[in-house]
Amino acid sequence: MSLDVSPQLLAEAENGEVREQDFVETVRTSLPYAYDVIARLAEELRSGTAEFADNQTPPPSEKERGQLLRALSSDAIRGSLERHFGIALAFQNCHRVAAFRPEALGGATHTRFTSLRAQILNQSPEFRDC
Repeated sequence: MSLDVSPQLLAEAENGEVREQDFVETVRTSLPYAYDVIARLAEELRSGTAEFADNQTPPPSEKERGQLLRALSSDAIRGSLERHFGIALAFQNCHRVAAFRPEALGGATHTRFTSLRAQILNQSPEFRDC
């Protein structure tokens, strides 16, 4: 299971809309490694002048890798994290996630990062089973 949903949040979902801040808190506590990686990238992006901030460090275990994959493969989780941190995320492999400023989407650097060429060049045999 991806998220540890509280009975209260489940009841809210069954009765209508869920507050995004409650959902993000559930993501933070359920997928702490993924949340922390994205929070760190958002802070790096905000505090620097680079066009994007990216993570190139493999997770310490498959548990953490799974968290990152679950967070980025869910439209709801990914979108909530993007809105929460005010960033746009791009993802290349099992752990290379990048944070961009939303206005950079479609720009030269973002297009290069998300290109077919970049995807191919960012591959390696150890990523085959991730």
